[in-house]
Amino acid sequence: MIRTPLRPLARILHARETGANPDSIEKENRRLRHEVMRDKMRHRAEGRLFLLALCFLCAYSVIGVRMGHLAASEPVEPRAAALGSDIVAQRANIVDRNGRILATNLSTHSLYAQPHQMVEPARAAQELALIFPDLDADKLRKQFTGDRKFLWVKKKISPEQMQAVHDIGEPGLLFGPREMRLYPNGRLAAHVLGGASFGREGVHSAEVIGTAGVEKAFDPWLRDPANNGAPLQLSLDLTIQAAAQEVLDGGMKLMNAKGASSVLMDVHTGEIISLVSLPDFDPNDRPRPLATGDAGDSPLFNRAVQGVYELGSVFKIFTAAQAIDLGLVNQNTVIEAHAPMRWGKFKIKEFRNKSYGAVSVTDVIVKSSNVGTAKMALMIGGERQREFLGELGFLEATPLEMVEAPTGKPLLPPRWTDISTITISYGHGISSSPVHLAAGYSSLLNGGTRIQPTLLKQTGPQNGERVVSRNASLAARHMLRQVVARGTASFGDVKGYEVGGKTGTADKPKPRGGYYDDKVIATFASVFPASDPQYVLIVTLDEPVETSGSRPRRTAGWTAVPIAAEMIRRVAPLLGLHPKEEPVVGAAEVPKVVPAVARTSN
Repeated sequence: MIRTPLRPLARILHARETGANPDSIEKENRRLRHEVMRDKMRHRAEGRLFLLALCFLCAYSVIGVRMGHLAASEPVEPRAAALGSDIVAQRANIVDRNGRILATNLSTHSLYAQPHQMVEPARAAQELALIFPDLDADKLRKQFTGDRKFLWVKKKISPEQMQAVHDIGEPGLLFGPREMRLYPNGRLAAHVLGGASFGREGVHSAEVIGTAGVEKAFDPWLRDPANNGAPLQLSLDLTIQAAAQEVLDGGMKLMNAKGASSVLMDVHTGEIISLVSLPDFDPNDRPRPLATGDAGDSPLFNRAVQGVYELGSVFKIFTAAQAIDLGLVNQNTVIEAHAPMRWGKFKIKEFRNKSYGAVSVTDVIVKSSNVGTAKMALMIGGERQREFLGELGFLEATPLEMVEAPTGKPLLPPRWTDISTITISYGHGISSSPVHLAAGYSSLLNGGTRIQPTLLKQTGPQNGERVVSRNASLAARHMLRQVVARGTASFGDVKGYEVGGKTGTADKPKPRGGYYDDKVIATFASVFPASDPQYVLIVTLDEPVETSGSRPRRTAGWTAVPIAAEMIRRVAPLLGLHPKEEPVVGAAEVPKVVPAVARTSN
């Protein structure tokens, strides 16, 4: 930088020659130099101020844009999260076939304590015991004054309880955000849903895992973030489930039964529209399994899926339909059903030691003849009988989408002898679940194609493999309709809905062998409308007894049938079925019996 000298020699000499003051030259140059320096400093300050203003403008622009974005977005509750936590707390909803909520998540809080931060642990323990009556104040005080640095107080608390704890004012009592599983319908469909609990837990989150039912069967799917929160849609109808549960609960109490179950299934899609097991429980407060005694006495036991029973005479229609399908008999073929029937050392009797004599195949089913059914079973043979029941799904556990389904495996005879063929033909010697029976009746009556039961909503019929001919299926429908119109299930006739069905009353086996004389499993397997089957309904009662008469009555015709009729009366309109006038079934409508004796087995 070249600076102008304050006292330039040429100007100084000239000033001395002219008599001017040389000092004025220095003052003038010094003033000019200061002005230049001042101008440079001003320009530098102006640049800095401009840069600072530009920074402020950018900052306030960013803040303004962010505020605008927040103002335009939907309000969302803030969620605390622990850095580095790999606990996935999300879980998809479960809905019924119409999209109504069966299970969902609810944001709540947990309560934990850090005793080393407490000011008044004894007072805090006393206050907490007042807020949570299930907590022991003395135990809490010992925990708060001990050596522990951390302890859970409550895993789930309500907003009211949270506020009450907050009012204690104890800095060592802290809250952690989490989600809990909520079942807004309480006991409704409890056995299907199962329940959920907490898995891995942290202070700021906890994973919700399924413990039973579809919650556990679909646990990976419900927790998978890739599903983007899509709900799991079941085949159940919430309204129909509520109606069925109300009727079954009232009927079970009226018939003094120990337990009960019902299954309503679409015969074409295999969808279970309603599944009830009583006694039941609230999945919001799932009880603990029984430590001792019979597991079937627990309210957690799903009688419709896990309960395998000798279901009795409801199996007779399978025998008759198979015999017709094989061409061994038709509906009018006469069977010599004289009782008792002897087979080796065994004696086959009828109910109350009756003897029906020569009756048609239709009347074998209508009158529920053990002997007539046994003779048809011997014509079929054990090998073909076993194969047929296998095609209907009675030899293996149902593929139902529940973790309990594999435990409901049928109980089969160790050797399928002739006497096994006889007893199985009328529902003894083989134990299966009500869901097995519903699937079997659906396969038989929908036209003869195999049905797999499902708890997931379907988009159309299953169109499974054929198990019987269409003619055999039509014959089975007609015979079941006759049972209700003029047979053992007359209390099941619901006007306008053309109900068909078969009763079954099986003596209950003792734990150590033999059968009780006064305890039965009563079942009514029904279909409606019988001329064009849409739904199958199975109602089963454990140890029912009807006491309105002079003596106790335990048969299905007096116990299970009236309950099923009332259930059909309630749910049929909800299913969209309109009642229609039916022709009166009289003597003219009863099929003519062909006077021919059935063939004996080879």
